[in-house]
Amino acid sequence: MSGWLVRPAAPADMDALVAIEADSFGPASWGADAVRQGLGEPGVFALVAEGSDGAIGGFILWRRAADEGEILSLAAAARVRRAGAAKALLAEVILAAEAMRLRALFLEVRADNAAARALYEKARFATVGRRRRYYRDGADALVLRRAI
Repeated sequence: MSGWLVRPAAPADMDALVAIEADSFGPASWGADAVRQGLGEPGVFALVAEGSDGAIGGFILWRRAADEGEILSLAAAARVRRAGAAKALLAEVILAAEAMRLRALFLEVRADNAAARALYEKARFATVGRRRRYYRDGADALVLRRAI
């Protein structure tokens, strides 16, 4: 599928976001309550990628903190992975960060998530740190940064 419509998440999208997040992150999932709470935090933005069939193919949660941005979560539904939803969402956040005149975007990604790391590398994110045993299962996280 190509040609994603990226738009702000609406309250009616919540169930889809929670399902995609749970499917994407399994035991490391934030859970429905944390996703809902995160959306209610000041300065947190949520975007969804909607396919031509009207189904949500992915979402991104990010926040602004002073002159920087942090991507909190980015996930694509299993049925559309590698179909451009995550790339479209990430590109939209980069454009928003540029419009807000942020200095940089940051995120954490599992060190063993090759697909996500490749996506971020193509978007010009660079590794600036490592958080050892960051995830519940003991996996390391890489801290990535992209200058804006």
